[in-house]
Amino acid sequence: MPVLTSAPTLGDLLKFELNASYTRETVTLKAGTNYSLGSVLGRITATGEYRLSPAAEVVGDEGAEVAVAVLLEAVDATDAAATGLIAARGPVILAEGVLAFDTSVDQPAERVAKIAQLAAGGLVARTTV
Repeated sequence: MPVLTSAPTLGDLLKFELNASYTRETVTLKAGTNYSLGSVLGRITATGEYRLSPAAEVVGDEGAEVAVAVLLEAVDATDAAATGLIAARGPVILAEGVLAFDTSVDQPAERVAKIAQLAAGGLVARTTV
C-alpha cells in the first residue's frame, strides 16, 4: 500500500490567533525564492520587502537578520517580487515543527535565536500543540 504524504497546511502551522484582522498583514516578498508555508521572515530596512531571515546580516538586505514574521501561505516569488500573507504580531501560537528557516540558520542555537526574535513580537512557537 502506498504511503500518502501532504504538505503542511495552515491548520498545521497556526494553532491560535487572537484576531486575524489584527495579527495578519499582506506584504511584499523579495524576488528569487519559492517561499513555503511557515517561512520565518525578516524585513529589509531599505526596501520594506520581506525575505527569509538569515542567521547573520547580508549586505544589501540589512535588517532581515531579525525574524519578525511568519508566512501563512506558500508563495512562489522565484521570478519576481510577490505578495504574501504573514503573521506580523501576536498573540499567535505556531507549531515549531512547521517553521521553515533560511538555509544559513542551520545550528540549533540559531533556530532558538530566531524563535526568540519571533516571540518578542508575540509570535510564540511551541513544540507540542
